[in-house]
Amino acid sequence: MRWIWIDRFVEFERGRRAVALKCVSLAEEHLHDHVPGFPVHPPTLMIEGMAQTAGVLVGDVFDFEEKVILAKVTRATFHRHVRPGDRLRFEAEVQGEVRHEGAAITGTITSNGNLVAEIELLFAHLDQSREPVEPGEGNFVFNEDFIRLLRMRQLRDLASDAPSPDT
Repeated sequence: MRWIWIDRFVEFERGRRAVALKCVSLAEEHLHDHVPGFPVHPPTLMIEGMAQTAGVLVGDVFDFEEKVILAKVTRATFHRHVRPGDRLRFEAEVQGEVRHEGAAITGTITSNGNLVAEIELLFAHLDQSREPVEPGEGNFVFNEDFIRLLRMRQLRDLASDAPSPDT
């Protein structure tokens, strides 16, 4: 089972940065279980939302042919609670460049212009010695359903409007 912790991408610069949004709703069950009587969005799920935003940014560089995994949460600092009705803005930026080994990402999460979290992540590519696979063919990270979701959410449309990292 896969949970998607972002609703949509609003900015995407291939190989450089991505911005995604998540609207936190009182209808989400996990809000009620984390701290009974005080519905908050758990910090671990904010890290996951940032990892999904950044993971798509890293995976897109090689057309989702590599399996991208979150190798390390280098740093995560949280400044405030996220409550139902808040809209999270995940901003992920590649530090340096995405290489065949992986990438380092810095990110911020804001809500209504207020800083919620600062996160640094390290991603790695798996199976570099194998022949590249098509998305969904044995790629447990970027499977067919996930690629279809990205297409539905128009990631490619956002990316096509941005300059390529080579220009």
